[in-house]
Amino acid sequence: KIFLINFAMGIVTGIVQEFQFGMNWSSYSRFVGDVFGAPLAFEGLMAFFFEATFIGLWIFGWNKLPRGIHLATIWMTVIGTWLSAYFILAANAFMQNPQGFQMSESGHRAEMADFGAVLTNPVVLTQFPHTIFSAIMFAAGVITAVCAWHLVRGQNLELMRPALKFGLWGTIIAFAGVVLSGDQLGLVMVNTQPMKMAAAEALFNSACGADASFSIFSIGTPDGTGEVWSLRVPYALAFLSTHDFNGCVEGINDLNNLYATTKFPQFADQVNGNFAPILWVTYWSFRWMMGFGGIAVLVAIAGLWVTRKNAKRPVARWMWKIAIWQAPLALFGILVGWIFTEMGRQPWIVFGQMLTQDGVSPNVPGWTVLISLVAFTLIYLALAIVEFGLIFKTVKEGPQPLPGPDDPDPSEVSVENTPSTVY
Repeated sequence: KIFLINFAMGIVTGIVQEFQFGMNWSSYSRFVGDVFGAPLAFEGLMAFFFEATFIGLWIFGWNKLPRGIHLATIWMTVIGTWLSAYFILAANAFMQNPQGFQMSESGHRAEMADFGAVLTNPVVLTQFPHTIFSAIMFAAGVITAVCAWHLVRGQNLELMRPALKFGLWGTIIAFAGVVLSGDQLGLVMVNTQPMKMAAAEALFNSACGADASFSIFSIGTPDGTGEVWSLRVPYALAFLSTHDFNGCVEGINDLNNLYATTKFPQFADQVNGNFAPILWVTYWSFRWMMGFGGIAVLVAIAGLWVTRKNAKRPVARWMWKIAIWQAPLALFGILVGWIFTEMGRQPWIVFGQMLTQDGVSPNVPGWTVLISLVAFTLIYLALAIVEFGLIFKTVKEGPQPLPGPDDPDPSEVSVENTPSTVY
């Protein structure tokens, strides 16, 4: 039920982005439309209809389809959602690392040249598992939170105890997948967008080996204007960036010089020679992303320990409350992770091809964008309140009671006699 509530809300809120492309980003749409259109069309015509069909069969197939086939429909829905994610990420990967295209004769539009290259972009090949594992981690956190809410109240113990273990182990396993896929994504990021990695560490001058250190925490001005104190791990940034403790990482100053003189001199004047993003945003979002994920997995490990079979002490009430608040941890990590991904790409809307400032609609004044942004924010806030209210109501209601040994087989109950709540 929670999945269905979220699915419906995702459809309602996701449609708006389609209009944003044409209204607020018309110059960008004209430039990239020939390339963007293909993966987004596949997402809409194949993946979305695929998942919509099978989720319909799952919703309305209770007590009508054989149990095995009914179970298969939700698995097919999952495959559809993953396909949808892949095509959307393929479109986003083109913005991070454009490939599989050629410029039109006029030089003002990117045209599709190799659809296979768009779908096999190294960014999407690493970004996709990273996204899926983080989504699984969030789902496991929701399961953990729901179970903890019932267990602290002594409700539905037979169902919630094993489900709690499922959620805790799911968090740990998914976190391992997030770390491994994130490591590979980091290597690709260094090769395709070295400025993003330099900005993540606020590394102004290129460094190698021990000098390429990773600051776990910094006090002062992480934007590079001054540093009072920082806790650093020698060699860590070099290893994260190259898988070599003696590897070298390019700094912001060297990259700015390279971009302005060799790679992108035609854009240098527009950005005043500075191709770096807003450093405090990339610096802290990179750490918050890892921090939220790390806290979530620590809660999961502690949860498995205090709920182990041979535990001598009962689980304290405050521990259950912490477990309930585990649900948003992975979600916050996902949110700041996307802030890092998109803000770290700046000032580019398509890396190396188009600046963000060149992608806006030329005839749309800023005040109209502000009004629409405020209006949609208020609408989304209202929808969020409705969604969380429905989810919380569903959680409090809990699962429907399982049929007893003397109850009739649900598959043999006629539709007329079946409670509407089953559907």
